[in-house]
Amino acid sequence: MSEAHQPNRDQATLWNEASGRTWVELQEVLDGMLAPLVAPLIDEGFPGEGGRVLDVGCGAGATSLAMARRLGSAGLCLGVDISGPLVAAARARAAAEGLASAAFVQADAQTHAFEQGTFDAVISRFGVMFFDDPAAAFANIRRAARRRAKLSFVAWRSADENPFMTEAARAAAPLLPSLRVPDPGAPGPFAFADSERVQRILDASGWTDIDIRPIDEPSGIAEKDLLAYVTRLGPVGQALRDADEPTRARTAQAVRAAFDAYVQEGAARFTAACWLVSARA
Repeated sequence: MSEAHQPNRDQATLWNEASGRTWVELQEVLDGMLAPLVAPLIDEGFPGEGGRVLDVGCGAGATSLAMARRLGSAGLCLGVDISGPLVAAARARAAAEGLASAAFVQADAQTHAFEQGTFDAVISRFGVMFFDDPAAAFANIRRAARRRAKLSFVAWRSADENPFMTEAARAAAPLLPSLRVPDPGAPGPFAFADSERVQRILDASGWTDIDIRPIDEPSGIAEKDLLAYVTRLGPVGQALRDADEPTRARTAQAVRAAFDAYVQEGAARFTAACWLVSARA
């Protein structure tokens, strides 16, 4: 396969360069912000002590580590992510904790040659919305799962239902002509906003007993971390990397002001409007 036609090439470039390094640097901030989604996902996907679980798009490892603790020493949670920097961070965290039931591999879950029929469960927290061909990806993941293994994942609902997640781009757009926001359905945070599309993808990739239900979890980020979060990540963070210093300063001021309405008692608070999706292999 030629380099030009490699699946998920853009995502591999993005997450192995500046975006991946930035997520590592802000790992504690992001873990705190997304922590309310961990328990619902682990509760939904837990296959029992001693089970084997695949965590797709594991990032810096928060969900893999949480599942590994729950599985116990006889179990295994294997985190897979396309980002070398994030996988390295996840491995370091597991080693620091002495958690032998967590392991990590840098790979593209859409194409990686997993051992067939290996996993009792598959989980993902915001890691499955970035595939070029999601039906092919979920078919590949299904082959790695044992018969009747459970798939559980959390994905964002629509941008309209998650204004906190798009506020920075709205505020920065007049100042950043290079700002690019993914089209609806394109690989990105809101690619699975349409539940009917999610249903079609899972049907096409061979999953059954599909259940898609909304969950709304209160979340937040410390006010002291807000500026870094809104100016270093996402489309705004990408656009600002090539901006001159005056543009960076003006944009930071405008973006930070846009979040004033969210700040209460030292934290920016919002509701994470998500889908909790489950299915069977």
